Amino acid sequence: MLKKLRLNFSSLFGLLLLVLSLWAIAHELHEYNYRDILNSLAVIPKSRLSWAILLTALGYLVMIGYDILGFNYINRSLNWNKIAFTSFISSAFSNTIGFALLTGSAIRYRFYANWGVSAVAIAQIIAFANFTFWLGMFAVAGLLFLINPLEIPTQLHLPFATVRPIGVIFLLLVTAYLLGSIVIKQPLIIRGQEFLFPCFKISLAQIAISSLDWILAAAVLYAVLPKISLSYLDFLGIYLLAMFAGVVSNVPGGLGVFETIILLFLSSKVSAAAVLGSLLAYRGVYYFLPLLIAAGLLGIYEIKFRVRD
Repeated sequence: MLKKLRLNFSSLFGLLLLVLSLWAIAHELHEYNYRDILNSLAVIPKSRLSWAILLTALGYLVMIGYDILGFNYINRSLNWNKIAFTSFISSAFSNTIGFALLTGSAIRYRFYANWGVSAVAIAQIIAFANFTFWLGMFAVAGLLFLINPLEIPTQLHLPFATVRPIGVIFLLLVTAYLLGSIVIKQPLIIRGQEFLFPCFKISLAQIAISSLDWILAAAVLYAVLPKISLSYLDFLGIYLLAMFAGVVSNVPGGLGVFETIILLFLSSKVSAAAVLGSLLAYRGVYYFLPLLIAAGLLGIYEIKFRVRD
C-alpha cells in the first residue's frame, strides 16, 4: 500500500512539473507576443545566435558541477548520468519558473530519493548547490564592482552612487567563507541545523564553477545584443547587478526587474526596442529552450517510469 502511494505521488509530482513548465511558457508568451519573439530572433545574425546557443549549452553543462561537488562534499557517490539528468532539469525549471528553493529542491528530492539517496543527504546537496550559486555571484560581482564600479542610475533609489560598496561587501563575504573553510573544522549549528565548512579545495572549486556559470550566462545575452561600444567586462557588471536584483525579487526568471535595469544602463547606447528584442532572444535561448528540453526529458522519464512499474 505504501509503495503504491509513493508511486502515485511520484507520478503526480511529475505531472505537476510538466504543468508548471507549460505555465511558465504561457506566462512569458502572455507578456511578450510570440510574433515579437520570432521577429527579434529573425534580425539577429545566425552566427551570433549560434554562439548564444553554444554558450547556453556550456552554461548548463557547468551547472552540473554544483551537484557533483555537492556529492563530493558529503562523501557520497552516484552515477554521473543521473546527476547530470537531475541537475539539468532542476536548473531549467528553477531558472525559468523561479523560487529555486522550491522548484529545484523538489526536483532534486524527487529523483535522488528514487535512486537511494537519503533525505538528509539530499538536503545537504541542495543547501550546498544554492550556496555555491551565490558564491560565484559574490566573487565575480565583488571583483568587478570594486575595480570597475558602475554608476547606479538614480531611478533605482539606492543609497550608493556606485556599486563599489556592494562589491566590498560581496568580497568580504567570499573571504570570510574561504577563511572559514581553512580555520573552522568543527560543525556549526545554525537554527538547529548542522553546517560543516567544506575543505579549502572544494571551496575554491565552488567559486570557480559558479563564477564560470555567471560569466557564461552573461555572455549569452552579450552575444545577441546589437553591436555597442561596451566591452564584455563592462557589460558583465551590468548583467550581474540586474541578475542580483532579479534573483532577490524571486520573480520568475527575474522577469521585468532584470529588463528594467539592463534598459536603464544601455538605453543611452542603443535604442530600447533593439535592447528589448535582444532580451527576448536571450530569454528564448537561455530559458525557453532548456525548459522545453527539460520538460521533454521529464515526460520521457515519466512514461518509462510508469511502463516499468
